[in-house]
Amino acid sequence: MSLDILIFGAHADDAEIGMAGTIAKHTAAGMKVGVCDLTKAEMSSNGTVERRAEEAEEASRVLGLSCRTNLGLPDRGLYITPENIQAVTAEIRRHAPKIVFAPYWEDRHPDHVMCSKLVQEAVFNAKLRNYMPDLPATQVKELYFYFINDMGPVDLIVDITEHYEQKEKSLLSYRSQFEIGAGTVSTPLNQGYIERVRARDSLLGQRSLISFAEGFASITPYVVGQFGAAPR
Repeated sequence: MSLDILIFGAHADDAEIGMAGTIAKHTAAGMKVGVCDLTKAEMSSNGTVERRAEEAEEASRVLGLSCRTNLGLPDRGLYITPENIQAVTAEIRRHAPKIVFAPYWEDRHPDHVMCSKLVQEAVFNAKLRNYMPDLPATQVKELYFYFINDMGPVDLIVDITEHYEQKEKSLLSYRSQFEIGAGTVSTPLNQGYIERVRARDSLLGQRSLISFAEGFASITPYVVGQFGAAPR
């Protein structure tokens, strides 16, 4: 399936934490948006692989995703290897997205950092016609980075006020991660994490008089047609 936007995360719920509101805003506008989770999160302290998959499916319905895939790479085993780069590159070529998102390159979770690096490698390789020639080469026009646990310098923000209820509903789909129940252990995720995400998104929009916003970073300069015009 050809996509307008393809978002990569190391685990199901990464994309929702960082940019569920932006996803909902773009699917509501009729754009085809997909998420690719690199791992099945088999090393998670709470929940099972099967339950995580069910929760990801529920969150995908909430956000109106066109597709969601999982590469099944090893959780806590995301390294810069030829095999891992090839797997991510193939996913980009299968969907030929105009825009790709990945986690920000600095984060307390090493898998988020490695996912960011793998996607950067794959976006570059995806355009090389002599690399994996069995799949047609594709040029990603824009690559942006969303924040999960740790914020960095924000290059642009998206007003997600009208879609914040969808964001929170998508996060609440991951009950095994964000709720405390029988047999669960204490983690940063079930200690008021959703509330902290809400506070972060509120604070980010404050300077622009926006109720809720999500921030993104870009390695390359963000282009506008002219000063005073709305960003593209």
